[in-house]
Amino acid sequence: MAILLAPMEGLLDYALRDTLTRVGGIDLCVSEFIRVTGTLLPERVFYRVLPELEQGGRTAAGVPVRAQLMGSDPACLAENAARLAGLGPAGIDLNFGCPAKVVNRHGGGAALLQDPELLQRIVSAVRRAVPAAMPVSAKMRLGFDDDRRAEACAQAIEAGGANQLVVHARTRAQGYRPPAYWDRIADICQAVRLPVVANGEVWSVADARRCLRESGCADLMLGRGMVADPGLALAILADQGRAGGRPETGWDELRPLLVLFWQRVVERIEPRARHGRLKQWLNYLRRRHPEAEAAYQALRTVNDTRVLEAWLDEQQSAQPGPVLACA
Repeated sequence: MAILLAPMEGLLDYALRDTLTRVGGIDLCVSEFIRVTGTLLPERVFYRVLPELEQGGRTAAGVPVRAQLMGSDPACLAENAARLAGLGPAGIDLNFGCPAKVVNRHGGGAALLQDPELLQRIVSAVRRAVPAAMPVSAKMRLGFDDDRRAEACAQAIEAGGANQLVVHARTRAQGYRPPAYWDRIADICQAVRLPVVANGEVWSVADARRCLRESGCADLMLGRGMVADPGLALAILADQGRAGGRPETGWDELRPLLVLFWQRVVERIEPRARHGRLKQWLNYLRRRHPEAEAAYQALRTVNDTRVLEAWLDEQQSAQPGPVLACA
């Protein structure tokens, strides 16, 4: 099986991709969306969202990263995809799933699921614009207000020439509210021949096992579940009897990751937003680790960098975790 790391605007960016892929178990990442709105973007925009372009389209741990584009104009998306392809990402991904109202009002993201014919034209234009050897994939939800067009949208994406389809098993209207309807992904798998990856509401090994069974998929994309439990991909691999998996990743192994994450945040993120990024991750980690709950409560009102970095120094000097790849 393959396990992909999801694109999540405002959460799963370069800093967290770099950090989580060092733990292991992730085969491919997809970047946050790059918004295309009628102009050919300068290369600096692509590098800002996807700094991995500076290192061969891979994270420091060697995991390939596809660049995700979001827009509704086939010609403009194709033009930007061609420029982006020349910078060497591990592929081009197309966003047909973002549920944000501001995005949908402008006809992007999940709003495109109301027009399967336009989906096909977008995928086809991008497929023609990039080298034949470069993968073109797409990520969609089950629909906009309902899931009646789910199969038709998947078939349109396939007809456009996509190499892979990720399906988030909820509609735009359902947002991120549980449950995810993994059985509807199975219906989509029956309607197309291209590889389908299941996504949505996988927080644990038990969730993954059930998602694979109900969706009929061989591959998974993890988002918030991997942020909350950085060892989740390895634990899923172990549960599936796959080489390289292991059932537990403890807090002591995560301590150096927090320090590394902060280093990446400082490198790329403006000072006023840095504290929030660390607290945001601790907020997710406390779902799985009691130690993260204690840390979050201690730091959630702290806006003094000296205090925060003193706490990180304590993590660095605590019992060391395993050696991480490509430090």
